[in-house]
Amino acid sequence: MLANLKDVLVPAEQGKYCVGHFNVVTVEMARGVLAAAEEAGVPVVLGIEEKQLGICPLDLYASYVIPLARKAAVPVVVHFDRGQTFNCCIEALKKGFTSVNLDCSRDTLENNEAKVAEMARTAHAFGATVEAELGYTPDAAEIEEQGATDYFTDPQQTVHYVERTRVDALAVSVGTAHGEYKVQPKLDYSRIRAITEAVRVPLVLHGGSGLSDSAIREAITSGISKIDIFTDINIACFQGAIQAYNDGVYAQSDVIPYQIHSVKAVAAEKIKLFANR
Repeated sequence: MLANLKDVLVPAEQGKYCVGHFNVVTVEMARGVLAAAEEAGVPVVLGIEEKQLGICPLDLYASYVIPLARKAAVPVVVHFDRGQTFNCCIEALKKGFTSVNLDCSRDTLENNEAKVAEMARTAHAFGATVEAELGYTPDAAEIEEQGATDYFTDPQQTVHYVERTRVDALAVSVGTAHGEYKVQPKLDYSRIRAITEAVRVPLVLHGGSGLSDSAIREAITSGISKIDIFTDINIACFQGAIQAYNDGVYAQSDVIPYQIHSVKAVAAEKIKLFANR
């Protein structure tokens, strides 16, 4: 069933568990994640980034993910992730996405607030939700070159930001990065706790792929309600194809079940971990 972020993250925040957000750029990835979520009986977020639209155009994505979400036995948020332009976010809303993220994390605080506040007003008119970013979550290579602390979220800025923008979820920068880590990042759990105490809005952690189980548990305990995953299931989908080849399977139609199974297995591990039990 279709849901928005508020539907699934408010209970997660209250229950001290986490909802998994998986960016799925193929039908196989979407089916694998949904199978894992339905088997566990938990809500899930399926998304795509604006920069991934070259892989799967927005209208094509909406045509297969939204029907899958409607038919699912669990609440499913269809989320437009890391949107770079207001117009592209609007297009996603028009096509039936239930949540959007306009990424203004590299803007000045004032411009970030103004753009996101407008996005929230518009999305809420569609009955959809908005995730904002305060502080910048870099690519993994940027951490190695400059150090992630340059971009961390300032807890003192969060109260006014959330009040002005009226966002439904806030992605914070506390040490993670997008992409594949060469070394385990050091998360600032005290910063997560400080932000949790400052604002009453569910917190989001980008760059969840590759984090250790202990880091994820501590992040959830500190106040994170949604963790974003792409690299882990992206690799899993390819590994499914490799396994098929190693098994002597060479037809694409016969490779698909391998990919779904491989993605499902990784997503199931994450979902179990996110339950925080």
